[in-house]
Amino acid sequence: MKSFKLVALEVVEDGNSVEVPLEDGLIINKENESASWLLEAYTDLSLYDYFQKIHEQSREVIVQAVISKRENVPAYFQTKIATLKKFENHISVLFEGRLRRNRSDYSELLLDSLLEKGLGGQALLEEFRDKMKSKPKLKMKHD
Repeated sequence: MKSFKLVALEVVEDGNSVEVPLEDGLIINKENESASWLLEAYTDLSLYDYFQKIHEQSREVIVQAVISKRENVPAYFQTKIATLKKFENHISVLFEGRLRRNRSDYSELLLDSLLEKGLGGQALLEEFRDKMKSKPKLKMKHD
């Protein structure tokens, strides 16, 4: 097993996303036959009802996770909530799932979104460079 710091997390559903403000976070590659990962988000109590509904419905959700450093490209995981614990002012949400391997990497998705905005030439190049540094969230294309 290998563990890493989870620095940002977002739940992606139906083209919308819910940013999960992390008080703390951990992600573990279990390195087992089923290639499963554990993601723990220690977050605000205000999100309890949202996660409780997903947990009760045993619904699978895609989470976008940034691992180790903020500037890293997000990884996408197909997950289910394994446990949800309530504390005085926070909650712990434990997701279990698998890494999604997308055909398109971040730079391709970014370039596609900039072209859809009608950018070209020097403007496209400048915007692409800027966005590659700031790594804004992108809508994920379903394979």
